[in-house]
Formats: sequence, structure tokens, C-alpha cells
Amino acid sequence: MKVAIISDIHGNLEALNSVLADIKSEECSKIFCLGDIVLAGPEPIETLNRVKELTKSDDFKIIQGNTDKMLSVFSFDTYNQVVNTNAVMGSAYLADSKILSDQDKEFLRNLKEQEEINLFGIKILLVHGSPRKNNENIYPDLPLSEVEEMIKDTDANVIFCGHTHMPCGYQTNTEQTVINVGSVGRPFSDSPDSCYVIMDINEEKSSFTVKHKFVKYDVEKSAEKIRKRGFEGADKLAKMLIHATSRYPE
Repeated sequence: MKVAIISDIHGNLEALNSVLADIKSEECSKIFCLGDIVLAGPEPIETLNRVKELTKSDDFKIIQGNTDKMLSVFSFDTYNQVVNTNAVMGSAYLADSKILSDQDKEFLRNLKEQEEINLFGIKILLVHGSPRKNNENIYPDLPLSEVEEMIKDTDANVIFCGHTHMPCGYQTNTEQTVINVGSVGRPFSDSPDSCYVIMDINEEKSSFTVKHKFVKYDVEKSAEKIRKRGFEGADKLAKMLIHATSRYPE
């Protein structure tokens, strides 16, 4: 059995559709999504509607990302906190909050923060940031001791996370596998291609392999769509889709 794990779509419908097409070509039986569906992307409403369609299938599981939680209950305190961190992301937060309906926000609010799944004796934990916090960073090149500290309270065989938009993986001294699946809609790497993970399970042996897969999509089209949204800094977010020089717009 193959399982696809995706994360951090961020309103990029072009990227999501390309990844879903690739997942279909890989003949994955299930899709697990680690959240951050909407914020700071070209087509937030259309993307959220596409995800809602996917949730109608029992083979699609989704948890809540930190930006999903932020958008589910707008507050000016949160807005000011985001602006103080990065003005462009603050503008995107305000813009998306204005166009999401009450029903959209309720959908985001009701997503689970984490989910445990058992497949053929393999314990899988889905988180957004880390098992401790939805906005904790599991980056490439972290000391293994830091990763082990983050996951010490879980007995999962494999932990899938996102949030940083940077794909990586760790094998711990407790024989646990930790995989950051990267980002579908706002990758922070040398390539603008979307990234997701395929987990290939040997059902008889209760063993598995994982691989990151990169998928090309029409980046220029997505960049133009976000420019046309017109909020302050949208042009900077568009440039980041084409070439991300940092985690946040400068």
C-alpha cells in the first residue's frame, strides 16, 4: 500500500492539483494532509473548497495547521503579532480573514490538532509542527538530540510533520522515523517545485519506506494570481513562489 502525505498548501490550487494528479499516477491508496490549507496564497477559497471535497472520502485524513487555527478565529491581537513578525504575512492574514466565510472558519476550527493512525501494525502520528506544538520547527540539520526531545512523549513508529516547508528526515536512537514532508504550495528550497512524501508499506512485514517527491506545476500562473489579489506585499509573495530566498517575505 502507498500513502501520500502532503502539507502546507497555502491557497495554491495550481500546485495542489498537480500534486493530486501525481499522487493518482503513483496509485496511492490514501492521502494524509498536515494542514495550513489557505494563508498567503493565490486562491484561498478555491483551494479550501477542493480540500473540503477531498474530506468526503474516508481515504483522506487532515489535521489542523497553525495558520488554519489562526484563521479560524480572527483577532486583532493575533494580527498585530503577525505584523510585528512580518508585515506581508500580516496583510495576507487580514486579507484571507475577510474573504473566508463563517462556515469556512468553522471547518478550519474543527480540524483535529493531531491524529494517530495504525496501518498494518505501524503506528503513524500526524502533526503539523512537532508532537509538542503546532508551530515548532523541525528543520534540516537539527541536532538529533533536539528532535528526540520533541518526540519523547510519543511511541509512534513514524511521525510526519510540516510547517517549515523544508523537507528532511531523521532516524532516532529509539528507532522512530521523523519526516518533514515539505510544502505543496510554498516550498522554501532551491527549487519552486511542490514537495510531498510517499510512504510505501509492506503489509505482510509491517515495514515501510518513505521518499520525498518533487512535482512541477505552473509557478508563473500561481504567481500572477497572487499578484492580482492586490493586498500589500502580494507581489513579494508572488516572487517567493518563483524563488524563495528566505522563509518569510523581505
